[in-house]
Amino acid sequence: MTDIRALPYPFPLRRGELALIVIDMQRDFIEPGGFGESLGNDVGRLSAIVPTVKRLIEGCRAAGIPVIHTQECHRSDLSDLPAAKRNRGNPSLRIGDEGPMGRVLIAGEPGTAILDDLAPLPGELVIEKPGKGAFYATGLQDELDKRHVSQLIVAGVTTEVCVQTTMREANDRGYECLLAEDATESYFPQFKAATLDMIRAQGAIVGWTASVEAILEALDA
Repeated sequence: MTDIRALPYPFPLRRGELALIVIDMQRDFIEPGGFGESLGNDVGRLSAIVPTVKRLIEGCRAAGIPVIHTQECHRSDLSDLPAAKRNRGNPSLRIGDEGPMGRVLIAGEPGTAILDDLAPLPGELVIEKPGKGAFYATGLQDELDKRHVSQLIVAGVTTEVCVQTTMREANDRGYECLLAEDATESYFPQFKAATLDMIRAQGAIVGWTASVEAILEALDA
C-alpha cells in the first residue's frame, strides 16, 4: 500500500476502494456570463483550476480509478427547488430564469453542462444534485456501494460550499475523503483557506488535503 503525501498526515490509500468525485465544474459557475458571474463573482479564479482538474481526472482514468461528476441542477418545473433557495438575496438572475446560457441551473440547459475540457467519458457516472451536497436527494450512496468505494478524492467548486458539504456528508457515511488542494477553488480566497484548515483540523476531522502532484505520484507508484 502506498500512502499519499497529505495533511495533516499521510492518506492511507486503498486503490481498489478509491474513486474521484469532481464537483460542479459546470459552465454557469465558471464561464463569463454565467450564473456565478451574475452574482458579482470573479469567475477567473475558478476557471484557473481547469487544467489542474483535467490533469487529475486524466491521471485517475489512467490509473483505473472511477471518475464521478456532479452537476447542481433542478427539474424544469422547479418541483425540487425550495422557494427559500430560489428567492434568497437579490440577484439579477434567479434559478430557473432565462439567462445567457439558457435557464439557470436547470437540467439539460447549456449553462448546466460540464466544461468541455472536463467532459465525462461514456460510462462515467454523472450525478444531478438539487442541493449543495452530492448525497442529498441523489443515488450517489448506492452507486458508491455498487463500486465498493470507501475512499474519495474530491475536486471541484466551490471549496466552501458544494465541495465541503459533500465531504461532510461523505464523512458522516464513513468515507475517507481527500481534497485535492489545487483542483478546488472558491470565489473568495479566504474561504478556501479556511475550509482547508477546517477539513484537516483535529487529526483530519472531515478529511485530508493533498496536492494533485502528490495524488498522482502515489497513483503512479
